[in-house]
Amino acid sequence: MKLLLDENLSDRIISQIVDLYPDSVHVKTLGLINTDDVIIWDYAKVNDFVIASKDSDFHQRSLLYGHPPKFIYLRIGNSPTYKIVQILRDNFGIIRQFVSSEVESILVLA
Repeated sequence: MKLLLDENLSDRIISQIVDLYPDSVHVKTLGLINTDDVIIWDYAKVNDFVIASKDSDFHQRSLLYGHPPKFIYLRIGNSPTYKIVQILRDNFGIIRQFVSSEVESILVLA
């Protein structure tokens, strides 16, 4: 299970979750900063990533197109990096179940 973190999340999160989410990356690492959401969506789909973002545009896209890719919607407003790391770590079991689900496309975490 690997996450693709959108640009509205800090790239410093990756080093703090890689033990639970190996091969996860940030869009910055892939050179996808300021890239259209469609390109990020397609990249995640082709490369088997789960998108994690605070961007409601991905939420809309997920409702419209379903999965893949799966989408984790972090409805947390302006939160410090440590809080986002805590949410991703504390919800690992829930995220794992979500990724395994045949029917679910969106997981909302707050």
